[in-house]
Amino acid sequence: MKIAGILLAAGQSSRFGSHKLMAQLQGEHVGLLSARLLLAAGVDTLTVVTRAQDTALQQLYTRAGFTCLICDNASAGMSASLQAGLDANRDAPAWLIALADMPFVRADSVRQLLQALRRGEQIVQPTCRGRAGNPVGFHNCYLRELMALSGDRGARQLLQRHRDSICLLEVDDPGVLQDIDRPEDLSRGCSRE
Repeated sequence: MKIAGILLAAGQSSRFGSHKLMAQLQGEHVGLLSARLLLAAGVDTLTVVTRAQDTALQQLYTRAGFTCLICDNASAGMSASLQAGLDANRDAPAWLIALADMPFVRADSVRQLLQALRRGEQIVQPTCRGRAGNPVGFHNCYLRELMALSGDRGARQLLQRHRDSICLLEVDDPGVLQDIDRPEDLSRGCSRE
């Protein structure tokens, strides 16, 4: 089954003080680490969703060989970015939705999520020490509901509504819980191995 990766990179980095996806981590830009992880773990395609005015980030991704999709209404919240990515990949049987500010997720965790989607799970989400994390996978049967979301909470509303249908995969990977919001988060990172 083909799984389209959608990397949400249209945030404003307001708490970071500068563009967090352009920050350096392990000798690489944070945003590129997240994108490369998804491809290395086995998504079939990858679409990176960015804000229209974020030309430096778009150039960074494009130079690295990634496909950028501009979300003109990214200021409407994460759901707008998610829907732009879904609309561009609406024919995919399933999607893995990832956040570009989560570069510490391990490739093996992503592989487990992809395997669960390919064996027929409808929604898959990693957990670590009992806490739900990201990225999250959805079967195409949720397209209509995902396209109806609004605001800055992403797919959280849908996950709450369908919590009994979620395949929770416990992984020994704190990276599924750790995003980068402030500069100090870069030094609190987890190993990506």
